[in-house]
Amino acid sequence: MNAAPSGEGRSSRETLEIFARALRYAAPMRGRFAAKLALTAVSLLPMLVLPVPIKLLIDHVIGDLSLAERIQSYPLLVRPLVRVLEGASATEILIWTIAAQALLLLAIGQIGSDGGERDRTEAWLSSGVDAATATENAANAGFSFAGGLFGLFDFRWTLRLTQDLNHHYRSRLFERIQSLPLHLFDDARIGDAVYRLMYDTPSITQTCYRILLVPTLVPLAIAAYAFTIWDSFGQARLALAAVAFAPIAFIATWPFASLLRRQGARSREAGSVTTASLEEGVANILAVQTQGGEARERERFDRDSTRSFARHRGMIGLAMLAILAASVPGIALLRWAFLETIDLVVSGAISLGDFSVLFTYFVQIGVFAVMLGSLWFALQTAAPGLERVFYLMDLEPERDPPGAADLPRARRSLRFESVDFSWPDGTSALRGISFEARLGEITALVGPAGAGKTTAIYHVPRFLRPAHGRVLIDGIDLSDVTRSSLRDQIAFVFQETALFDGTIEQNLRLANPNASESELRRALRIAGADEFILRLPEGLATRLGRAGAGLSVGQRQRLAIARALLRDAPILILDEPTSALDPDTERRLVAALEEAARDRIVLVVAHRLSTVRASHQILFLSRGEVVERGRHDELIAIPGGAYRRYAELQSAALPDQPFE
Repeated sequence: MNAAPSGEGRSSRETLEIFARALRYAAPMRGRFAAKLALTAVSLLPMLVLPVPIKLLIDHVIGDLSLAERIQSYPLLVRPLVRVLEGASATEILIWTIAAQALLLLAIGQIGSDGGERDRTEAWLSSGVDAATATENAANAGFSFAGGLFGLFDFRWTLRLTQDLNHHYRSRLFERIQSLPLHLFDDARIGDAVYRLMYDTPSITQTCYRILLVPTLVPLAIAAYAFTIWDSFGQARLALAAVAFAPIAFIATWPFASLLRRQGARSREAGSVTTASLEEGVANILAVQTQGGEARERERFDRDSTRSFARHRGMIGLAMLAILAASVPGIALLRWAFLETIDLVVSGAISLGDFSVLFTYFVQIGVFAVMLGSLWFALQTAAPGLERVFYLMDLEPERDPPGAADLPRARRSLRFESVDFSWPDGTSALRGISFEARLGEITALVGPAGAGKTTAIYHVPRFLRPAHGRVLIDGIDLSDVTRSSLRDQIAFVFQETALFDGTIEQNLRLANPNASESELRRALRIAGADEFILRLPEGLATRLGRAGAGLSVGQRQRLAIARALLRDAPILILDEPTSALDPDTERRLVAALEEAARDRIVLVVAHRLSTVRASHQILFLSRGEVVERGRHDELIAIPGGAYRRYAELQSAALPDQPFE
């Protein structure tokens, strides 16, 4: 999983394809995005009106200019309203202006042309630019270009849309991760997957909003302002000059776009490494402390964290260089526009009130033009996050073969026929494994570590697939059946106990939600878990904590066994079920397995031979091959046999467990 492409050599065309793919996730919400476009368009219209009250005060309250003679200098949108004031006194105009400002404040939260007098509705976490804050902000972005009542409605609409989009995108990724083959996670760092799921997925928010809003609404806004400058003041040259901010921003930021994309990819990769280091360090804290590795782990985390911050600073540095490159010509253009507008005032071509309107419109066109011109540059920070998510999306999931049929309930046997399996690196794990496990019997797989025991049983639920050979249930090849019908018939107890942060009862009912109270109690009794549960103050309602942290290793294992016994499945597979059990509980479990085997196919992987002594068939594996098979007494009787030697070694290590 960590071999995801870094985006170092991705072309602009490939990046565009990533953005197009991201937009497809917004397709189910196209109607709501259309509504957001409309709301944003409406929120931009009042900006044309905002400088008008200032002009009224300067020209007709403070100054003594005739309103009737200067109607043409007002924006076309507000001329009908201003014409109502023809013949009004300065006091009446002042009152009208104050009333209009109050109305604007209530409706859109804006009362003037200065940015400090305008309000926007938005919600961001109060923190810095760290990945957690930035991504949570992106996943819960609610914003509006207006304030007041309208801004509040727009904000709530946007907030819900953002959250639904991120939920849809994040859920699809989680679903894909859940469907990936087991072997893809063998060498993967869980922290990397968490980083992609939590911190990379919100990249879709800024991508969709920027691509959908900026190219559609910004040109319309620029056109509206430019038309107003030409229509009200006849200053087409100023309007065209303001539009020049767009090519300035584009030309200045274009050389930095690919650099920002690459640095963003490095920053996210470094962040995922830091998250993985944190996850591993916390998960293995007991081992670290008992082995005295605190200093070493701290150094490792410090190194990863420092690299992550350095990569993020690199992104900020590139953004600052791009802004600096655009600032020099931008400031020069702004200076020219200011002096040009002052000259118009001095020459009497426009009034002081016109100056406030004209220059405000020029600046606003410049702001919109910069947004349009720097769009490609701004999108580059999202590209690596999208790419990292799509990398997981594109991994081949587990799929049923064409024409797969449901597997009937197992009634006779499970059979391996000459099964070979090798890992992706070419290492051979199984060679010619053949055996039959019958209903009503216990089949045990025994052997040293690395012999292939767990690899073999992982072929039953189709976690792994044979390179050669077949695995069959009642003569039906498992490669021809649906995964769901196959796994519905298997109850599995893994070496590493998998419990969830819930109550004991909730963990048990994961196997059988409809189990009765008596069935729950019986499974707990057979697994030897009833005694310690009775001692808990809340009994079955006791919360276990993350991964069952509130229980001992042995208690967690007994709960996992009880959960497997509760499942109504004809195949029961236990991988090292007694490794953390005391001898008395082990004897009870062995007796329970004999009872469970009456109507089940039972496979047991074990190192402790005391667990498998009563098995109907024992397979001794070595280097991926079955070297001996038979009952315990038969195998012990073989002079110099592999099983006998293994038993002698174990007996020497555990003298209280004789092998004969």
